[in-house]
Amino acid sequence: MQNPTSQHLPRAVTARSAGGQPLARSLTSGRLLARNAIWNGLGYLLPLLVAVPAIPVLVHALGTDRFGVLALAWIVLGYLTFFDLGLGRALTQLLARRIALHDERELSSLTWTAIGLMTAISLAVMGAVLLLSPRLVHTVLRVPPAIQSETVGAFYLLALSMPVIVSAIGLRSVLEANQRFFLINAVRLPMGVFVFLGPVAVLPFSSDLRLLVLALVVGRIGAWIAQLVMAIHVMPSLRRGLQFQVDAVMPLIRFGSWTTVTNIVSPFMVYLDRFLIGSVISVAGIAYYATPYEMVTKLSLVAGALSGVLFPAFAATFAQDSIRTRLLFARGVKFVFLALLPIVFVIVVLAREVIRLWLGANFASHSAQVMQLLAIGVLFNALAQMPFTLVQGVGRPDLTARLHLAELPFYCAALWLAISAWGLVGAAAAASLRLTIDCLVLFFLARKFVSLGDVAKPTVLAGLALGLIAVPLLLLQPSGLKLVLTSVSLLGYLLGTWFVLLSDQERNLLREFRRARIPARPPNGVKVD
Repeated sequence: MQNPTSQHLPRAVTARSAGGQPLARSLTSGRLLARNAIWNGLGYLLPLLVAVPAIPVLVHALGTDRFGVLALAWIVLGYLTFFDLGLGRALTQLLARRIALHDERELSSLTWTAIGLMTAISLAVMGAVLLLSPRLVHTVLRVPPAIQSETVGAFYLLALSMPVIVSAIGLRSVLEANQRFFLINAVRLPMGVFVFLGPVAVLPFSSDLRLLVLALVVGRIGAWIAQLVMAIHVMPSLRRGLQFQVDAVMPLIRFGSWTTVTNIVSPFMVYLDRFLIGSVISVAGIAYYATPYEMVTKLSLVAGALSGVLFPAFAATFAQDSIRTRLLFARGVKFVFLALLPIVFVIVVLAREVIRLWLGANFASHSAQVMQLLAIGVLFNALAQMPFTLVQGVGRPDLTARLHLAELPFYCAALWLAISAWGLVGAAAAASLRLTIDCLVLFFLARKFVSLGDVAKPTVLAGLALGLIAVPLLLLQPSGLKLVLTSVSLLGYLLGTWFVLLSDQERNLLREFRRARIPARPPNGVKVD
């Protein structure tokens, strides 16, 4: 199938890197992608290690109501990044394709044009959020009267931070297109840690939600400054000053318009459950739901680390080396599934014991089943990131947008009914079912561009094996025998995966991960200024 965006691209498909090989292939070499995936993984996962001790401290100091609002603030900060309306994704794709084809014309003006559009959009949305915040706090969410003024002030601060957060996406796009993920994670890692440690650092002075959120906003401003310096370092032509390129607007909008739909609808469905829980049940219910949710969904960051690297790789290879695109996709799906399946297995089998040890028996009684159901959904969501990234990387964001628009009304109705009937467990079940259906449809869409035969057999075999083992283990009461059987199952899984499910080439690629080092310069001597 012809890529619908290819007609707008330069014809220099034989561009070469400094090493003499095709530039798209050098930008997607196994060692480079391995190194970038490692840095992405560290940037996503190390903050999780900080969250484990920080969350109990915050829960104890703030109480469930205040912590529930803080959890909403974390959600809002994550959601604000989607108000670039797809322009960040569009900028990454356009820059990656031009760099791979060695077409370096107007990269700087394209970048500043995208960032200017993002900033204008964020200012408009900021005004709307400022107007709606009091109504949201007083009438939609069941925020206790004692902390309503604090909550409104915190939401105002989040709204004022929008231009900084959204424009930073454009700066990060420059680094992504140039495969400079070490620099990206030099900001992402400390920022992810600060999300949890920032509020903890404020606690000795105050538990006021406005000060806690102010700390988070100050951290985002520092991250923006760091990304600006890094983007100029990677693309020195940005020093020429702000440039607005009128004829770059439509290419950005063509890609970003459909991505916009996904960037709004998909996060809305992701975060809708917590807002409905706050409305139907209570703010305290958000804490019981959001805590296991935040921990379990961190698993999808493994897929996020790889898909973030693969998006510019798919964009760079599909127009001129579709066989390599298929290979990258197959390996991405296989590695994500085989890596996450045993972790999800442990969570499903030992959820109650883990939560009891971490947050106490009260949290375990409310959250254990929630964690088990969400873990299954997160596994499918992690897998779905691969076809989602492929479809958008090859220039068809309209397909993912239409899918999410079709899902939205059915999911809203199902979630409301499930929460009303079964509470927190109903919310988790509805969310997991949606993620599963979404995953299956995305793989069906991906068949338009790649073959799925390379990944079907190993994933099905591994999933059935651990799924069948999990059933009897769930029936066992907490005991040493349960832990021993779980450990033996994992050992058998690891041995079977390494010697049976992985090919010789895939084992060699994994060994590349161990030898990956920090890049000292742009890959293969590619000049981007």
